[in-house]
Amino acid sequence: MVQEKKLVQDVSGWLRVYDDGSVDRTWTVPPEVKFMAEPVSPHEQFIDGIATRDVTIDQNSGLRARIYLPEEENPKFPIILHFHGGGFCISQADWFMYYQFYTRLAKSIPAIVVSVYLRPAPENKLPAACDDGYAALLWLKSLSKGESNEPWLNTHGDFNRVFLIGDSSGGNIVHEVATRSGFIDLNPLRLAGVIPIHPGFVRAQRSKSELEQPESPFLTLDMVDTFLALALPNGCTKDHPITCPMGSFAPPIETLSLPPLMYCVAEKDMIKDTEMEYYELLKKANKDVELFISTEMGHSFYLNKIAIDTDPVTAAQTGELIEGIKVFINKH
Repeated sequence: MVQEKKLVQDVSGWLRVYDDGSVDRTWTVPPEVKFMAEPVSPHEQFIDGIATRDVTIDQNSGLRARIYLPEEENPKFPIILHFHGGGFCISQADWFMYYQFYTRLAKSIPAIVVSVYLRPAPENKLPAACDDGYAALLWLKSLSKGESNEPWLNTHGDFNRVFLIGDSSGGNIVHEVATRSGFIDLNPLRLAGVIPIHPGFVRAQRSKSELEQPESPFLTLDMVDTFLALALPNGCTKDHPITCPMGSFAPPIETLSLPPLMYCVAEKDMIKDTEMEYYELLKKANKDVELFISTEMGHSFYLNKIAIDTDPVTAAQTGELIEGIKVFINKH
């Protein structure tokens, strides 16, 4: 008789882990909400001014990325390398929540967006997702040197204006990849700027905002605690350098060679206090950083298409965020 596997953890309806090590990432929400976490197929024909394709970055590892190409006539577009969120445990580059925002961003700037399919934990513990992000940047470097070829990027991409952007835990990967890139020669690629949006910077000890700010569909205390426990190397706490770059286990910010930053924080984000700790350290270290605060908004609000369509404040704040990113990229 086959023994039934037992549920070990259920994280806020997003992820279930079983005693045999298997993981179920079916999002258990009402059907009318589920579309946001459904994959969108790539389309190489232009739809609403954007074409998309999936490419394999590394034949050996199977690492892939989704490319968003704007239709506009432009000799060369800046390139935005994107790392999705999900607490290192859930979501992927082709989900609708990213598609709806990054098609809009690519078209607004205009820019080519390259979104990496990051390996998820707990099957792939950190630093796996950071390694994937870094491998994607090195792939862009190889394209810039003519050592490899991707037609959309080699024809339309400006490798002198490469930016990193990341949502939530993707913001942690932005910091990690930017830090690593400071130790190598990327030429002829230039890392022109980085944009962490609501990064998952936390500490083992609860912050005031974690205790006081309301939970949101995209961030609960359960998600903060359990996703990071599943993602971090065994025996590590949230004070690990990837989740706490402002902590004592991380290299001091002043020793890092970082490009200009547009640092995005939501006023009602549960992890705002620790996000702001990182910002204060950047300022103290005289880094080139611009703070962008979305008032009245919670964590990753701009990915919530239902709120964008039904709430004028969320819609307006999402528009302002896109405009802010556009201004930052056009400056650099």
